[in-house]
Amino acid sequence: MTATVFSSASRRPAPRQPLSRNAMIALAVVGLHVAFIWALQSGLLMRAAEVIVPAEILVQFVNPPAPKVEPVPPAPPTPAVPKKVVPKAPVMPQPRPLAIPDPAPSPNAPTGVVTPPLPPAPVALAPAAPPAPPAPPAVQLPSSDADYLHNPKPPYPILSKRLREQGTVMVRVLVGVDGQVKKANILKSSGFDRLDQAAAKGVLSWRFVPGKRGGVPQEMWAEVPISFVMDDF
Repeated sequence: MTATVFSSASRRPAPRQPLSRNAMIALAVVGLHVAFIWALQSGLLMRAAEVIVPAEILVQFVNPPAPKVEPVPPAPPTPAVPKKVVPKAPVMPQPRPLAIPDPAPSPNAPTGVVTPPLPPAPVALAPAAPPAPPAPPAVQLPSSDADYLHNPKPPYPILSKRLREQGTVMVRVLVGVDGQVKKANILKSSGFDRLDQAAAKGVLSWRFVPGKRGGVPQEMWAEVPISFVMDDF
């Protein structure tokens, strides 16, 4: 009995030892590779790639609206103030310093006479305008028109009346300071000698207001027309 029991016990298989951790990791890795290869062959990964499409996200940054700025009104133009032109004073040329000889020249200096520079030539001033001549004194010519003189008209020659001689004689007379006629000349003839002589002789007896120069009576010449017309005599 005992021998039989021992023989059956020796034929039983030995108990399995549990797999270590590294062996399990290795098996898992091998299984993953096998599954990946099978998936590639069966097209499952391609379908998953077609289904899973990455979505493109577009992001647009919107700037906030700029604040509205009120335009600043332009400043009113400043009125231009005219500049005062200040006349410049004429610059007078400075006189040149005169060379003053050294009273004790050095022994090596050349001897000679130092002549000072000539002074600038004087500027010729424009001659002053001569004073205006005084106004000439007022001249008043002799006159025979005064009523108080009572100068008679020269007589008409009888022969000239008969011959119907007529005309105007211009007589030039010299009047003295007393108003008396000193000379009488024929300045313009009437064309008839009898009428000319009658006019000159008749004027010699006339009286005149003497001529004056600057209010002082002076001897002057005067012209007197004498007309001989038949209707006037």
